[in-house]
Amino acid sequence: EVHLVESGGGLVQPGGSLRLSCAASGFTFSSSAMKWFRQAPGKGLEWVSSINSGGNTTMYADSVKGRFTISRDNAKNTLYLQLNSLKTEDTAMYFCAKHWTSAASSSSGYAGRGQGTQVTVSS
Repeated sequence: EVHLVESGGGLVQPGGSLRLSCAASGFTFSSSAMKWFRQAPGKGLEWVSSINSGGNTTMYADSVKGRFTISRDNAKNTLYLQLNSLKTEDTAMYFCAKHWTSAASSSSGYAGRGQGTQVTVSS
């Protein structure tokens, strides 16, 4: 069973940074591409970023490109998302998710996701 637990969210001022983590268990993490999504209040789920199983291919939504960095540590079964230059419009619940294959994908589907961690950007 896919089990994903996000952490690292919080309240930060505009321009600030956060590092989100996602601890994975219940599946072969090193064989799975992973994704980050977010959902702002009153809005739908938005794909943010993806990384392939080996960590050498990454993809980003235009809204976060150049500000967010996805990475993974397969030895620790952990996915990360570094959020820099945060804007108020980045306020959302952030979710990590497992993809079905090892290749990175910007598709909206996933094979399982966590409960999320809240990121609030406000002065």
